[in-house]
Amino acid sequence: MERVGVGIVGCGNISAAYLKAMAGFPILDIRCLADIDPVAAETRAREFGLRAVPLDALFADPAIEIVLNLTVPKAHVPVGLRTLEAGKHLYAEKPLGVLFEEGRRLVETAAARKLRVGSAPDTFLGGSHQTSRRLIDEGAIGQAVGGTAFFMCPGHERWHPNPAFYYEAGGGPMLDMGPYYITDLVNLLGPVEKVAGFATVPRSTRTITSEPRKGEVIPVHVPTHVTGMLSFASGAVVQIAMSFDVAGHGHAPLEIYGTEGTLAVPDPNYFGGQIRHLAKGGAWTDVATDMPYADANYRSLGLTDMAYALRSGRPHRASGELALHVLEVMEAIGKASERNAVVALTTRTERPAPLSQSLRDGHIF
Repeated sequence: MERVGVGIVGCGNISAAYLKAMAGFPILDIRCLADIDPVAAETRAREFGLRAVPLDALFADPAIEIVLNLTVPKAHVPVGLRTLEAGKHLYAEKPLGVLFEEGRRLVETAAARKLRVGSAPDTFLGGSHQTSRRLIDEGAIGQAVGGTAFFMCPGHERWHPNPAFYYEAGGGPMLDMGPYYITDLVNLLGPVEKVAGFATVPRSTRTITSEPRKGEVIPVHVPTHVTGMLSFASGAVVQIAMSFDVAGHGHAPLEIYGTEGTLAVPDPNYFGGQIRHLAKGGAWTDVATDMPYADANYRSLGLTDMAYALRSGRPHRASGELALHVLEVMEAIGKASERNAVVALTTRTERPAPLSQSLRDGHIF
């Protein structure tokens, strides 16, 4: 199968994880890297034996079919629109945009130009999450009635070398970590219909404790403790909490409750992890993952699926429509908090097709 040319814009922290994983997928032909900071692009290019170019050169390169956008969240839509205007398909880091209306503009522009938009997270394609989906689809927990989703930590200023953007517009725990959890929930349960929520700002400043900015005080411009209720079109209702203000907790990342049992799903920030199942009247048992891509970092699996989809003419799984729906869910939780009301969703997305075969043999269905 003919390889797909990929250009990468944004050479920050996450780019190394993508580049390491992309090396395992031969369909991806990494043509070049670019960054608003040329030194960052050159440094990453030397690290991986690639070519750094100016941004204009990347967008003008006819060999590039997909631009992988790894910039900071507030740049996702501007870089995405420039990608589409250059006649190239787009695959973006999460979230799709800072605001739902921006994300919708991106998806609508792509549709008008007959181009594709894909977006992280793609961890729902990981083996443990695909195995969890199969178990639910096969009736292992009966009818799904509810669930919980928890990501709560003290904040990213503990470890990130440049954490200020997590507390600016486009940051916060919901936009940062919510995409992993909500995307996997849509994979498991289908689209969300309406939400309720509360969002708070317990502290107006944060003190960085990581190097090299240790001791610097940064302002907080976004809610850092967000809770909500997600009502799915299927009838299931899930509680969600995303926080940068919690010292620690004992909740599982994801639990799905059904009429005949409960499924504990691994952390959706990763591709693998231990699945646990509780049948009604029984005890917890570990479930073996029987799907591929659960044993390492595959942070480019969605991009690879998109490349195969381009060549075969089928839909890709980590789609712009899915990412737009997730973005609307996250924004609606904030609106529900502001309005003290339940907010109905305007988008409806299909569950992505299950990943039924490994990419290692060159096929994906």
